[in-house]
Amino acid sequence: MSLFSRFLDGWRKYRKPGYYEKFDYHWTMTVDLDKCTGCEACMMACQAENNIPVVGEDEVARGRELQWIRVERYWEGEYPNARLRFMPMMCQHCDAAPCETVCPVSATYHNQDGLNTQIYNRCIGTRSCAVYCPYEVRYFNYYDHGWDSPLEQQLNPDVTVRGKGVMEKCTFCIQRIRQAKDLAKDDDRRRVQDGEMQPACVQTCPTKALVFGDRNDPESQVSLSMDDPRSYRVLDELNTDSSVFYLKKVDA
Repeated sequence: MSLFSRFLDGWRKYRKPGYYEKFDYHWTMTVDLDKCTGCEACMMACQAENNIPVVGEDEVARGRELQWIRVERYWEGEYPNARLRFMPMMCQHCDAAPCETVCPVSATYHNQDGLNTQIYNRCIGTRSCAVYCPYEVRYFNYYDHGWDSPLEQQLNPDVTVRGKGVMEKCTFCIQRIRQAKDLAKDDDRRRVQDGEMQPACVQTCPTKALVFGDRNDPESQVSLSMDDPRSYRVLDELNTDSSVFYLKKVDA
């Protein structure tokens, strides 16, 4: 048994039956690959919303890219019948996340909304979580990036500007989730209504390929999308219980 499998087995023994079912929310995303055109609008929206710097061509060539979402491209078939496929890949927010068990300072953990979160002030940059993430969606910040004037005025004040030495990843725009929950509380509502909150990538997608919501609500749009016969999860054989579902592309 590999070390990765041993960590997963240990996490399953620790997790009690029905552990996540008791949460009020279980935020989930579905990605319809039949609608995705690979335009990368989601990447740009995520970069602007979460204060992600542009690291430059030289750093990308060294494998130090810093994007919380990447659009993977695959060629299927042989010329002249080859077809280009697109697959947006972000943090899968696994319910049995291997990254959580290997962090020596518990900088990454599962919160009460079923999200895999990251405490930047606690991270010491061991990069253990990136090694054990099978989806390769965690990125290390090598530098203290700056923004020349007046570009610093475009930064989102609701999101921390990270410094060097910490791991970064998709958070499902947790700042927007908290704002939606606060507004629901102000309106004396117990729950956030379906569609009331959307991450930046979902809001920006021109083809509506991304759907986000609470899977604990059986009537939510994301719950209905999960029940689609085309639904599947990437690397589901690893039993990470990811919270991102993909819908297979339909060929004519």
